Amino acid sequence: MAAGGFVVNSENQVLLLKSPRYGDWEFPGGQIEEGETLPQGLEREVYEETGVVVKTKSLIGIYSNIGKPPIVNMDFLCEYISGDPKTSDESVEVKWVNREEALNLVERKAIRIRLKNMLEFSGEVNYLAYIVNPNIKDLSYQEFENRKI
Repeated sequence: MAAGGFVVNSENQVLLLKSPRYGDWEFPGGQIEEGETLPQGLEREVYEETGVVVKTKSLIGIYSNIGKPPIVNMDFLCEYISGDPKTSDESVEVKWVNREEALNLVERKAIRIRLKNMLEFSGEVNYLAYIVNPNIKDLSYQEFENRKI
């Protein structure tokens, strides 16, 4: 289980980070650890990756990577509480980005789709099932189902 956070500041900018693993921009998030709730794990991941403190709010989407290893990602709207973006071992760059330019920074297709759903969130939860090899930049992306639930 993993979670992603859509963090927006008071200037309506989106928090993005550049991943050292892929060299690509993405929203913060990651694996939920044993003994953590989804909100606890997501809030920890956002802080570890970006130095920003958030509170988990609404569920935006559920994403099933049905490849090997299978993983379920749940994306949430997060309320910005405090902190200035800073890098960590899990980010080589962190910044607030205007909503209009956020999608242009993201190269990996699965991450772009999830970010697009975040940016267009109107209260309906999105669901997407796909296969992607986590070691390749979406070269093996195959979509199976994409709908609102």
